[in-house]
Amino acid sequence: MEMRELTVVSGSFVGFQFLFSVASPFLSAVVAPGGYGSLPPTKLTEWNSRLVSTVHALIVGLFCLYILWYDDAVNADPVWGDPNLVKLNVAITCGYLLYDLVLLACNWSTMGDSFFVCHHLAALYAYGYVLTQGVLPYFANFRLISELSTPFVNQRWFYEALKVPRQNRLVVVNGVAMAVAFFLVRIAVMPTYWASVFATFGTEAFDRLGTGPQVAWITSCIALDVLNTIWMYKIARGCYKVLTGASRGGGAGRKAEALPPSDKPLPPSDKHNHVNNHTD
Repeated sequence: MEMRELTVVSGSFVGFQFLFSVASPFLSAVVAPGGYGSLPPTKLTEWNSRLVSTVHALIVGLFCLYILWYDDAVNADPVWGDPNLVKLNVAITCGYLLYDLVLLACNWSTMGDSFFVCHHLAALYAYGYVLTQGVLPYFANFRLISELSTPFVNQRWFYEALKVPRQNRLVVVNGVAMAVAFFLVRIAVMPTYWASVFATFGTEAFDRLGTGPQVAWITSCIALDVLNTIWMYKIARGCYKVLTGASRGGGAGRKAEALPPSDKPLPPSDKHNHVNNHTD
């Protein structure tokens, strides 16, 4: 890994930690003094982590779209194209993933989620090849488009923490937007993504990768898409219950079924009443 990428990873880790421990509490106390100040300590930790998750998602998600639209070198050669901008975006994400793993480890009793840890480790495993060898820039960047669904998932949790009624129009609109965004950036893109993957098989560019990057690329993508499919199923069920409950008038106030991560879905049990943040 070059010094530039290592610096970005380290700076990202420190920056997100600062946002979590200093900036988020201050801003949240100003923007939502009544609601934020009345939350129990475990909820405050979750609140701050989700605000960090939203900031990360907006940064890398928008950066990802810019690269997809304007980085001709990456789009022309998805396996060996110029990875400079992609490596910066991936380095930001790796710093965030490391920060979030530390946060989970320190708050495992209230925020621990084994699926979420698997998600982060799979992403770090694959992104490590991007940072160290500069390979697969198009595919690495394409995965990050999934982050654009994260702000809606986190907003759902904020409404839940502030006890906004589920029949409230803002809650319902955000829930529908979350389901639509999650489907568009995590599920609907699968055929296009995998078509591009299969198109590289047997080519000289693919053979040059070697076994290590090939295995990391394919296995991590399969693992992440399996998780995305599971989470989409949960989100769809929760969205359906909210919409049908709202249409009957009164059912929307009931506690909905667990929805998937930020990337952190809301489990049905009070024992694990949190929703994990999620990044691909």
